[in-house]
Amino acid sequence: MAVGTRLTSRRIGAIAAVAAAVALSAAVWSGAGHAGTRHVTKTPTVTTRKVGKLGVILVNGKGRTLYMFVPDKRTKVTCKGSCAIIWPPLKIKAGQKPTAGGAAKKSLLGTVKNPGGGRVVTYNRWPLYTYITDHKPGQATGQAVDNSGGLWYVLSPSGKVIKKKP
Repeated sequence: MAVGTRLTSRRIGAIAAVAAAVALSAAVWSGAGHAGTRHVTKTPTVTTRKVGKLGVILVNGKGRTLYMFVPDKRTKVTCKGSCAIIWPPLKIKAGQKPTAGGAAKKSLLGTVKNPGGGRVVTYNRWPLYTYITDHKPGQATGQAVDNSGGLWYVLSPSGKVIKKKP
């Protein structure tokens, strides 16, 4: 091979190596191909909203009412199986921490193990759930309902259970 051809080949090889390094660096910084990258949500996990006569209550990031289940006794998730279909728990991805918005207090947020897998967000130690019949933000059709083995209530931003009927 001639000297000029070898130099050209080395330059092309060097350019290709630099391009590959830049592409790999961009992939790592963007999170592509990096299994440990955490997804950061901009929407609060738990926030607040004024809902009818109930006043300001806890809602999820989409504005759907959040409920507590009396049989949970502030210790663990007891709503599972068909109960969890009617009352879906507010789940959070592994490695994420729940976030607060509105008048919700970050200090009252936590998580607890879900018997169905993963973690469920808690507020003042109560596991949180939505209700399948609440189709849009501002609805609280599950308030004071006796269903799936117990009573369901909304929570105030202070973590107090609100027992009034809607």
